[in-house]
Amino acid sequence: MAYHKVNADQRAQGHSPYLDNDDLQATALELEWDMEKELEEPGFDHFRLDGAVQHHLGNSQSPDLDLEPIQPSASPKGRFQRLQEDPDYISHYTRQAPKNNRCNFFQILKVFCTALIVFIFGIVIGYYSGKKCPSPPASPEPNNPHTYLEILKEIKAENIQQIYRDLLQFSREDDVDTAMKILVQWTSYGLEDVQLVNYSVLLDLPGSSSNTITLKNSGECFYPDGQQCNRGTKTLHSQDLLNSYAAYSAKGTLEAELVDIQYGTIEDLIRIQAITNVTKKIALLKLGQSPLLYKLSLLEDAGFGGVLLYVDPCDLPKTTDLADKAFMVSLNSGGDPSTPGYASIDGSYRQHRLNLTTLLVQPISAVLAKKLISVPENSVRKDRCVPLQLPSTEKKIISLNIQSVTTYRTISNVIGYLKGTVFPDRYVLIGSHHSSLNTSSGQEWASSTAIITAFIQALMLKVKRGWRPDRTIVFCSWGGTSFGNIGSYEWAEDLKRVLQRNVVAYVSLHNPVRGNSTLHPIASPSLQQLTAESQSFNCVEKTKCPGSNVSSVQIQGDSDYFINHLGVPAMQFSYEDINKSENSSFLSEALFPVHATKTEELDPSFKLHETIAKLTGQVTLQIANEPVLPFNALDIALEVQNSLKVFIGDKVDASQLLAVASQLRDTAELFQSDEMRPANDPKERAPIRVRMLNDVLQSLEKSFLVQQAPPGLYRCITKRRERPAVLLFPLQSSLWKTKP
Repeated sequence: MAYHKVNADQRAQGHSPYLDNDDLQATALELEWDMEKELEEPGFDHFRLDGAVQHHLGNSQSPDLDLEPIQPSASPKGRFQRLQEDPDYISHYTRQAPKNNRCNFFQILKVFCTALIVFIFGIVIGYYSGKKCPSPPASPEPNNPHTYLEILKEIKAENIQQIYRDLLQFSREDDVDTAMKILVQWTSYGLEDVQLVNYSVLLDLPGSSSNTITLKNSGECFYPDGQQCNRGTKTLHSQDLLNSYAAYSAKGTLEAELVDIQYGTIEDLIRIQAITNVTKKIALLKLGQSPLLYKLSLLEDAGFGGVLLYVDPCDLPKTTDLADKAFMVSLNSGGDPSTPGYASIDGSYRQHRLNLTTLLVQPISAVLAKKLISVPENSVRKDRCVPLQLPSTEKKIISLNIQSVTTYRTISNVIGYLKGTVFPDRYVLIGSHHSSLNTSSGQEWASSTAIITAFIQALMLKVKRGWRPDRTIVFCSWGGTSFGNIGSYEWAEDLKRVLQRNVVAYVSLHNPVRGNSTLHPIASPSLQQLTAESQSFNCVEKTKCPGSNVSSVQIQGDSDYFINHLGVPAMQFSYEDINKSENSSFLSEALFPVHATKTEELDPSFKLHETIAKLTGQVTLQIANEPVLPFNALDIALEVQNSLKVFIGDKVDASQLLAVASQLRDTAELFQSDEMRPANDPKERAPIRVRMLNDVLQSLEKSFLVQQAPPGLYRCITKRRERPAVLLFPLQSSLWKTKP
């Protein structure tokens, strides 16, 4: 039911005669009365008018009639009286909005006001916080040489000297204690993430008494350094005498004839075996020319029972005085001998091996070697050095007594991380080593640790000002190095999959100052160009810093696992007194005792240490920050080609093999021109393409790893003084992976 009341003005304008009739008005009022009575009946409390639309009455000609709905009144009498008193009364009753709609409106308004207040409050807080805590200044371009200079200039000789002397204060402590103090020192300089990693490993330590060599012909007994066996000499240099031994050698006593085999080459063995039966005899062997483990494997196969090792004075630099000193060697090819090929972690299966060879091996001094072969004093010429050699007509019977103790000990590595910003999953490793259980390495480890600590100190000063490298730099101080690089092997075996995928390069600080005459850089082929350029970039005056004499011979020390098993390019700078003789190679396998006074004599101002620190830091920063890795694929191809030419020579017809090597060189040249040069141009550099190119460069040297190599020799065939293997096609295919 719907009812509409017509406006009085509209009624006057309607021109209908029926609207002026009094009867019609009375009828309308009665109709209103009946309707409002009906609305008061029960059930209409929530009555809702359906006729909320306008309706035109009769034949009204007005198109604009304003017909509004009339809401029911609480009392019909009041409205009737108002109509009688004021016939022109216009009712403007409208329906109220539902209550729930009003609640929704107020809730929305409340939320809006709250959000507005919070927004304004946040703006005010941000404004005043920005005024009190200004943002750090933007870091300079990572690969800007000016940034490198700012970092390197903080490396000073006096700082390295102070760190070195601080390290010597706890040089005789246990390996774990020494590592813990290094960790505290690195942390104090601001390095955020520094970890101590412990491994329980099998070590071969010197016994309670020194090993002895006895001449049966005369009954004379000698210690390894050449002094006769008596209490006076034993107590005079007891520690050096105890540490003059071969770790992991066979133990016991052997009495046999002494046979001089010179350097133990295959030619030497063929010559000796043609003269005499060598079974169970003792070989007099010189260090040099080839790795010790390789020569010992040949002697073991030939049937020898023991070996006396010495360094010929003619192979030593004239500036050194080591003729009367014995030394230590390790017969361990790498890692914990009880867990070969896997990490020494809790739950690992242990192989308790007391020795790694059947040979009784004992290092001796050159002075003792002269006594054994009875070199007369008048035979020594001053104008030139005469190599030592046992006369073939003389027969010597000696008794060799070797005692050492095999036991499990804990060694520790200190690992510190400086996370990169652009490529945090790519690691540049820089490694040194620390003292290992009072071995004969003496204090040389302190030089290595002092240099890497000084570099951390300079680097963190720049980091505190907002700078960070693009790639993550990992600082490593290894334990157990003198026993066969045990600390680095165990850590790398534990994380092999991660390191194989993410390590970009290894920078070595193994014995950085062994002399003071010549700077001797060694680098993998892909890093030779960078190493040569770094020398000219940062050379200290009056330190004989040459231009580009970079060698690619095997690097001694903890870089071994990363080169041989992971195919990671490596490099190192060191000062040495080098003998140009071909026989002087691999003499660094002998660990002579180096005391603190000797290091200070070699470099009293520590300027050589400063030079090594800056050169090493320069290379590390470039590898860690250059958008495109500064590796050279062409140098790898040239190294392979040259190695093949040297090895093959005129012995065999290898024209096809050399043709493949030449094709590899052409491919590398094309790779350098078509891929490397555009990527080094910032205008043409695409991030995805750069990442792909870096992955190829990172994997270059992995293509030249052979499955197996003779003991002591590198598996990477791009290293010199090895028998090359043919693995040319893997590299060639990897170079072409970047082609569209």
